[in-house]
Amino acid sequence: MIFDITHKTHYRYRSMVVQSLHLVHMTPRTLPGQIVRQHRLTVEPAPASRQDGIDTFGNIDVILDIESQHKELVLIARSTVEKLSPPPINLLATTPWDRLDDKLLAANHERDVHVLMFRCASRLTSPTLEIAEYAAPSFAPGRPVLDAAMDFTMRMYNDFTFDPHATDVSTPLSQVFRTKRGVCQDFAHAALACLRSLRIPARYVSGYLHTRPPPGRPKLQGADASHAWISVWSPEYGWVDLDPTNGMIVRDEHVTVAYGRDYDDVSPISGVLRGGGEHSVSVGVDVNMVAGAPADALSGR
Repeated sequence: MIFDITHKTHYRYRSMVVQSLHLVHMTPRTLPGQIVRQHRLTVEPAPASRQDGIDTFGNIDVILDIESQHKELVLIARSTVEKLSPPPINLLATTPWDRLDDKLLAANHERDVHVLMFRCASRLTSPTLEIAEYAAPSFAPGRPVLDAAMDFTMRMYNDFTFDPHATDVSTPLSQVFRTKRGVCQDFAHAALACLRSLRIPARYVSGYLHTRPPPGRPKLQGADASHAWISVWSPEYGWVDLDPTNGMIVRDEHVTVAYGRDYDDVSPISGVLRGGGEHSVSVGVDVNMVAGAPADALSGR
């Protein structure tokens, strides 16, 4: 499948911004099964300088220094991405979750810090006793890690309700667990907190999901949105992506942009301003399939 993706973000400020500095994660990653054919980021007003780089997690990031005074800022990321169907995974043929420590010790007796760092709690994924207790039923002693993680993913899908009005960026994880309502970022953070409470390596994934309109209805421009899911590590398959919002193993309609410990590491746009005061932001995302065979529709939750 080949997707054309447009991600537009429009900031409006109450007062003049004298200068701003922004960190941007909007470039899809090149990965096995994901080929970035082209990508372009346009910014208005034009930045005085732009620095493209690679962050700690291997994501492409862009640092923008905007020195022109402005009351509006518009960023438009346009990408064309080819997705290939991933190979099948035997969930049962993976190391038991409670034996992962044995596998994380390399032959030279050094531990893989690139995996181990994703077992640690982060600001947005700190576990509690309630969170650990919720995770426990899926992780019986000796159960294969990916089989247990998929069972846990389906439990979350059945127990939690997608509700875009239930949370905002300041909603604590404890409230998400109490109400079992939220959006994909909330569910990803909840899943990571559960898995990390058991010392299972798991990371946050940001990206896009191709969705379809109801039968007989046209697809609305700007109706798509950024999406978030998780990735769980096993020695046999490496990182395997699971989507708690849609209750599935990620296949060929999820486009990966960035990996991190949580949303803080991979926020599409963050920054600091001189001036500006209060502001509003509008975001429009379009994910259109331009080539590929049709598949069963995802929930698009």
